Amino acid sequence: MALPSKVRIVEVGPRDGLQNEPQAVPTATKVELIHRLAAAGLKTIEATAFVSPRWVPQMKDAAEVFAAIEKQPDVSYPVLTPNLQGFEAALAAGAKEVAIFGAASETFSQKNINCSIAESLDRFRPVVEAAKAADIKVRGYVSCVLGCPYQGEIAPLAVAEVAHALFEMGCYEISLGDTIGAGTPEKTKAMLEAVTRRVPLKKIAGHFHDTWGMAIANIYAALEVGVSVFDSSVAGLGGCPYAAGASGNVATEDVVWLLRGLGIDCGVDLNKLVDAGAWISGELGREPASRVARAILAKRAAA
Repeated sequence: MALPSKVRIVEVGPRDGLQNEPQAVPTATKVELIHRLAAAGLKTIEATAFVSPRWVPQMKDAAEVFAAIEKQPDVSYPVLTPNLQGFEAALAAGAKEVAIFGAASETFSQKNINCSIAESLDRFRPVVEAAKAADIKVRGYVSCVLGCPYQGEIAPLAVAEVAHALFEMGCYEISLGDTIGAGTPEKTKAMLEAVTRRVPLKKIAGHFHDTWGMAIANIYAALEVGVSVFDSSVAGLGGCPYAAGASGNVATEDVVWLLRGLGIDCGVDLNKLVDAGAWISGELGREPASRVARAILAKRAAA
């Protein structure tokens, strides 16, 4: 199959990237990051999560963050809403797109959202129904699609079942997440082949973590299958609190560099993106995790 000519990047840094930072990130910093990402050309920026502050303290200012964003008419600002209470808070804040978060692993589902896979799907149904009534788009996430920190290997058919359930429920897109970053290209293809028997290819996105250094290779494998939407996080921010040792999402800078090398349009200004990643990394007191960003910054410094 020919590689896609265009890819949509879903930037998850402001939510997935920042949610597990041990230090409290100021509301103004979160908002500024979102503005810088939009200025770099990103058209889908996951802004925050309407979740219990007891479970995710970093997201306790979700309503304040969402209200402060200077929203661009051509940019989507989805938010995570794990239950009806979160959805109602997002609706009150003016959200136009929400996301729900399931898993392909029973144990991970219990550890992450304190219920079984079947129970999680039952919990999501009223959220999707309420979203339909309010004309709000819903995106579905499936975690642990290429391995679980508790169960190990995950069967591709198990991933396909959950993805199909979310799609049938009404999710316009299903993001398939390699939560622990253990996937390899051939396993990625096998998983995607199983899912595409149950969910249309154009409705699938890839969400890869780089724990084992395979995220870019897995993205290339997914591109070969025909996937044209990928989640990534500026500067490689983020990890997973329920997956010990799991590093952050693949860096958006690295994905853009890959796509540029393949001649695939993603509409992102790499230099502005690197600047945004360097800025937020500075605010957090560390270097960007992106190798591409580090190379570009080093080249600038040497010039």
